[in-house]
Amino acid sequence: MVRDAELGRCLADKLVKIWCKDGAETWVLIHGSVQSQYEADFAERMFVYHYRIFDKYRRRVVSLAILGDERSSWRPNEFGYQLWETQIDFNFKVVKLSDYGDRWPELETSSNPFAIVVVAHLKAQETRGNRLERKRWKLALVRRLYEQNYSRTEVINLFHFIDWVMSLPEELEQEFWQSVQQLEEER
Repeated sequence: MVRDAELGRCLADKLVKIWCKDGAETWVLIHGSVQSQYEADFAERMFVYHYRIFDKYRRRVVSLAILGDERSSWRPNEFGYQLWETQIDFNFKVVKLSDYGDRWPELETSSNPFAIVVVAHLKAQETRGNRLERKRWKLALVRRLYEQNYSRTEVINLFHFIDWVMSLPEELEQEFWQSVQQLEEER
């Protein structure tokens, strides 16, 4: 991605090359940063990332956005404009994490690591004003990491995410770590 003085720093979170079941090579832009608050120009930024990647690699690109904000009505999924005979219509896929709030049974039984990421994010929002409940959920999620058959790298990465998104005050953080040590000793 090239720096643009008008737009500032522009980074795609992940740019991956995958192969489809039919063997065809496809490039996918995964704009996977959780956009946790409303941003008026978000759809335009998605368009800019998309065309810059296309311009640089001359490959078809799929753009995806993960929205972690609490505004159920904010779902930017298109950008466009028209001037005279020129028209741009850019549409992209949006996943709204708050839509998973009523899918707890599915999230709690899933072995997909993204289920833990979604639960951690939703519980971090839900427990914003209740640090004791946040500590309880943080510990429950860490316990779940031990119960799933994740690789060591997956456990470490998921733990870092949980620890980052579910921050605790120092005193509760110390209690949390004591509980984690006890959990490790039990296992």
